[in-house]
Amino acid sequence: MPIKIQSDLPAKEQLEYENIFVMDDARAMHQDIRPLQVCILNLMPIKQDTELQLLRALSNTPLQVDVTFLMVQSHKSLNTSVNHLNRFYSVFDDVKEKKFDGMIITGAPVEQMAFEEVDYWEEISQIMEWTKTNVTSTLHICWGAQAGLYYHYGLDKCLLPEKLFGIYEHKVANRKIPLVRGFDDYFLAPHSRHTTVDRDAIHNCEQLRVLAESEEAGVLLCMANNGKQIFLMGHPEYDRYTLDTEYKRDLGKNLPIHVPLNYYPGDDPSKKPNLQWRSHSNNLYSNWLNYYVYQETPYEW
Repeated sequence: MPIKIQSDLPAKEQLEYENIFVMDDARAMHQDIRPLQVCILNLMPIKQDTELQLLRALSNTPLQVDVTFLMVQSHKSLNTSVNHLNRFYSVFDDVKEKKFDGMIITGAPVEQMAFEEVDYWEEISQIMEWTKTNVTSTLHICWGAQAGLYYHYGLDKCLLPEKLFGIYEHKVANRKIPLVRGFDDYFLAPHSRHTTVDRDAIHNCEQLRVLAESEEAGVLLCMANNGKQIFLMGHPEYDRYTLDTEYKRDLGKNLPIHVPLNYYPGDDPSKKPNLQWRSHSNNLYSNWLNYYVYQETPYEW
């Protein structure tokens, strides 16, 4: 799938190196099709890493996708340059009158705080309310999923005894649901979080349908409103070295951290991590774009 991004976005060079088809405005104007409009609310501190991971994940269908990056105004990012933000990001006031076919709300490193204590909670609540009328399907990731479940369905998160960190096995609950079409019975996905949403609370919520879960990591994937709202607790978009970087970062800060589960060969951090989740990650994002964004969105809003 061609992803339409600004020609000078730093992620473009790496995507092209990986043989992923990207195009700029000039080339896109020569194609007589309506691209899917996808907005990515990037709440992660190092935004360039998340940009690359998500653009890579969105690159596996024949659909053309026009990506808009969004940031919150009520929080100052300290890990991404102001120049990068000003050049490549919009704020909610810029887009609130627009309609989007799909939206992704990322995770954020604020999970150990109460939702109302997060300095941009009021703003993100406004955005999540806006998605009900202005977005065909919204995919919430990790903390974004916890925030969405809390805002839309009143399901609060709870603190885990220790960080859930590594590669976990999950079982598909119903493979006939288009979002997990083509999945194996069991598949792997990365997790990196201190909190969770109670498994029973999700199962007992009549509006939610669980699509994949793990004995160790809990619910990974659930949805509501026939896919208008999708909640993904893990990080299948992570690349090979993301957990490695997080592990060494936490070690360097003397934070309590264990070796990521099922990640390094022989649990030896000196060895190259195994990439064991990419095919199912590609399948998940392709299914989302095809069945819940492209197939459901009107040609003209």
